[in-house]
Amino acid sequence: MRNWKAVKAVKTNDYIKELEGKSAEDLKKELTAAKEELFSLRFQSATNQLENTSSIKTVRRKIARIMTVMSEKAKA
Repeated sequence: MRNWKAVKAVKTNDYIKELEGKSAEDLKKELTAAKEELFSLRFQSATNQLENTSSIKTVRRKIARIMTVMSEKAKA
């Protein structure tokens, strides 16, 4: 049996490393795309078309990770 929390942590760490390798401009583009995705999900939720409500939480965390990497790069 797999430890799914460990698998998820590995995927998250890989995503963070991927973000750290991107330039500031690429991070801004990815942040804009994630915010547009969040807007779309919220709109679907408001009109009762959203089937997987946990996707909003996932995208919010994705935005937070991108913003964290951007602020770390700005401080360095």
